[in-house]
Amino acid sequence: MATPRFSTNDVTVVFFLGGPGSGKGTQSANLVKDYGFVHLSAGDLLRAEQIREGSQYGDLIREYIREGKIVPMEVTARFLIDGFPRKLDQAVFFEETVCPSELVLFLDCPEDVMESRLLKRGETSGRDDDNAASIRKRFHTFVETSMPVVDDFEKKNKVVSVKADSSVEEVYEHVKAGIEARGLHRR
Repeated sequence: MATPRFSTNDVTVVFFLGGPGSGKGTQSANLVKDYGFVHLSAGDLLRAEQIREGSQYGDLIREYIREGKIVPMEVTARFLIDGFPRKLDQAVFFEETVCPSELVLFLDCPEDVMESRLLKRGETSGRDDDNAASIRKRFHTFVETSMPVVDDFEKKNKVVSVKADSSVEEVYEHVKAGIEARGLHRR
């Protein structure tokens, strides 16, 4: 069996999952501000890589995670990885080779709420996938491939599930409560 590169004594990893439009990016920004997480967005990283090979995001991932050279052992690093793992095999591989996660933050949001948020975002985002046809496919993919990840971590008592259909502020209060209940608010 592989040995993770990082110890949970030195590195804290929180996976942040939720359907498209559930509010991961918005809530991640709050967690970075209040709790000092380094935010890695799987979606942003992939989009950046599609546009520009060797982008700063690609370098960040390679340096922080694959090479393990940036984080000195005496520094505790806190990573919030949103939109990852998207599939169960990714979760298993990451935990076996990089670092076991502390928990999964899951934004539980009804499809109709996510759809209206994404359509609104699509008016200004310029993203090709913020349209009704793509949104439906993204929901289906999330339910089929990402929900099993949430279910698996739920069995391990590692999920903090937050209802994400109210205001940004209300959702964040519940996110903070979940983080603090798990002791992750201390730096």
